[in-house]
Amino acid sequence: MKTIILEQPGQFRLTETEAPTQPGAGEALVRVRRVGICGTDLHAFRGRQPFFSYPRILGHELGVEIVALGANDPNLGLKVGDVCAVEPYLNCGQCSACRRGKTNCCQNLKVLGVHTDGGMREWITVPVTKLHKAKSATLDHLALVEMLCIGAHAVRRAQLEPGEPVLVIGAGPIGLSTIQFAKLAGANVTVMEMSDKRMEFAQRHLAIDQWVDGRQEPVPQLQALLGGELPTTVFDATGNPQSMMKAFNLGAQGGKLVFVGLVQGELSFQDPEFHRREMTLFASRNATSADFAYVIQMIDEGKINLDPWITHRASPEELITEFANWLDPERGVVKAMLEF
Repeated sequence: MKTIILEQPGQFRLTETEAPTQPGAGEALVRVRRVGICGTDLHAFRGRQPFFSYPRILGHELGVEIVALGANDPNLGLKVGDVCAVEPYLNCGQCSACRRGKTNCCQNLKVLGVHTDGGMREWITVPVTKLHKAKSATLDHLALVEMLCIGAHAVRRAQLEPGEPVLVIGAGPIGLSTIQFAKLAGANVTVMEMSDKRMEFAQRHLAIDQWVDGRQEPVPQLQALLGGELPTTVFDATGNPQSMMKAFNLGAQGGKLVFVGLVQGELSFQDPEFHRREMTLFASRNATSADFAYVIQMIDEGKINLDPWITHRASPEELITEFANWLDPERGVVKAMLEF
């Protein structure tokens, strides 16, 4: 089967590897049809992804078709031919986090395409419990579900109130997913961004009309938009350490700061100011099965329009040369998609 391997930073290789055998009990053999290209993949290509080793088969945003099923619980309602999104977080089910339902931060977590080989290949075997079937979502949409779940999980962590003033910093794919679900939660969303292209995309496709220009001092801009006040919840989806540290100063007294992005390194903040505001700081990692079910429901109900998000496509052969170009901001990539 065709397989794309990231041999080392900056170097992909398209090769043939042995296809998986028939699935065992509790497993499904799936045909990979779509692979969304994630920030994690871009960081790995650059050599900047934490908890990562080479060589690695990337790919954790997957739209797949079931080819064969092992001996499975019939109540799962899956059958050969079903198209599904894949929940790529392989948790142990035994540790303290898993026992408390926080499977997304399992002590022994292995994420497909990060800690173990992922879906940039024609077939892969996955646990049936990690397959999420949709009623009407297309393969393109299913390959975006995992990305959307990152934002949905962060918003769920924040427990937003309807009408609550919210700031989302960064309008890349993860920021866009956070914006999407903050709006579905009824929040009053302001976006801070430095890229005019990203601002235009969010304005056109997510109906965002409150902007803060990240190239200018943000506090006066926020106060002008919010009647002299600051947002009660701030999401930072940049993965940029300078942005993340400055975000401590952008929330209201008693507010919340949610780090959706991940940076390889240390962050610092002024403790007296943190205490003066009595802030609550959240990390938001991955997502849970409940988030996958919610996101797919929103897609099935037509509450999310994903068609504009996919701006670039490639076959396995094309990806080898095109991938490096997708790192260039001038290419205007929102989401790139690998098609098998």
